[in-house]
Amino acid sequence: MSIVDSIQKSFVPIHREGWRFIAIFAAVTLVLFWLNLTPLGWLGVILTLWCAYFFRDPERVTPLRAGLVISPADGVVSAIEQVMPPSELDLPREAITRISVFMNVFDVHVNRAPVDGMIRRIAYVPGKFINAELDKASEDNERQALTLDMADGRRIGVVQIAGLVARRIVKFVGEGDHLAAGQRFGLIRFGSRVDVYLPKGAGALVSTGQRAIAGETVLADLASSEGERMARRS
Repeated sequence: MSIVDSIQKSFVPIHREGWRFIAIFAAVTLVLFWLNLTPLGWLGVILTLWCAYFFRDPERVTPLRAGLVISPADGVVSAIEQVMPPSELDLPREAITRISVFMNVFDVHVNRAPVDGMIRRIAYVPGKFINAELDKASEDNERQALTLDMADGRRIGVVQIAGLVARRIVKFVGEGDHLAAGQRFGLIRFGSRVDVYLPKGAGALVSTGQRAIAGETVLADLASSEGERMARRS
């Protein structure tokens, strides 16, 4: 490996959605130094670096096997519940497993497809901006829902939920697009949650409090008869 390749691999790529925000932070920082507001200028440096860190878009190694459901988000598994899916997903009106992954402002916010599938439906729902960790955020907050049709006929729902700080949900895909597991499909600015609705009868292989990595952590295995896993803190 050349020295240039080593240097490039030392830096995590920044998603293109972030460059204008980084530029704004940097410009304001320069103005603050120009106005001789040095303490505020150094605060601007910190915020500019944080902005670049927030929009990082690292490569991921996605496990490939039929039936695996991969985490669409980095963050903490905040809830695993049996709930009725939201109407915008157009899923059968019956209780199914919902896995929620909460992203704080220091997590990677690029979201990835949990399975291979065709986007059957995308629905944007305006709403509030309450704390995304709260259960009612699934119904009250601004959100964007995707319904994915898998090759075996089953469907999975993915809902991006804006949080207390988040003010924009960005999508990279459209209805009818085919997604590969681990493929980037959207991004949320700046702190939020992603819910995954599993097919009827599927259970979670993660536990609340566990950290998940988008594109890598296996949330469930639709090809397995294994029940939901138990866990303990240690």
